[in-house]
Amino acid sequence: MLQSLYTATTGLDAQQKQLGTIANNISNVNTTGFKKSRLNFENLLHQHVRRPGVEVGDSRLPSGLSIGTGVRVQSSQEIHSQGGLKQTDGQLDLAINGDGFFQVITPSGETAYTRAGNFQIDGAGNLVTGKGYLVEPQIAIPEDAVSIEISEQGVVSARLPNQAALQQVGNLELAKFINPAGLENVGGNMYVETDASGVPVVSQPGLDGVGSLLQGQLETSNVNVAEEMVAMIETQRAYEMASKVVSSSGEMVRNLNEIIR
Repeated sequence: MLQSLYTATTGLDAQQKQLGTIANNISNVNTTGFKKSRLNFENLLHQHVRRPGVEVGDSRLPSGLSIGTGVRVQSSQEIHSQGGLKQTDGQLDLAINGDGFFQVITPSGETAYTRAGNFQIDGAGNLVTGKGYLVEPQIAIPEDAVSIEISEQGVVSARLPNQAALQQVGNLELAKFINPAGLENVGGNMYVETDASGVPVVSQPGLDGVGSLLQGQLETSNVNVAEEMVAMIETQRAYEMASKVVSSSGEMVRNLNEIIR
């Protein structure tokens, strides 16, 4: 009876973490470039009362007797599938159609990576994120630029007054990882490299397996609200059943105590 209490408690804890993950996914359904997460579970060690294959007399048992001790969260995993594309017509709005990440320089000098392409221009004319972090490679837009055009291959050009031809001002590059799920999410739509992600392979958009760029569009979150709602209901029901096990085990312990008295 006590073991059932402990086992059910692990279920309560696991489902609570699952619900937290679902809540975070739903909360970021409108976050540009957001990638949904999922939890991976694993069962805990079994208590082996009798192992399968044990000899009993002249025979060998075809199956054993073991009692599970519950569940725990093995890991959380971000799903880096392509999000939807939303037309914005913003000159500095960019979506990656395929694999890859934009490169960003943080104030500490570290390189971070993002799928959010809602860029802006700072006071010095540099292409930056909404937080003011420089895009790498650094691109400066002329102060008198009338318009900006960015090709699918990442070529950034500006149209200047009284000039018919576009002036190229820089080239955007994308970084690709062998295991993007191994990147560390540091918030602010950004990731940093880890040993699990592997080193970044930087390429021109549209080459070497990285995606192309789409100007005037943004990648939306890859969260499917209907799927998250179904998962939330399943998690709620699993939590309720684990709670009933706790209540039933507690009732059995109470009855046993009354008998002993």
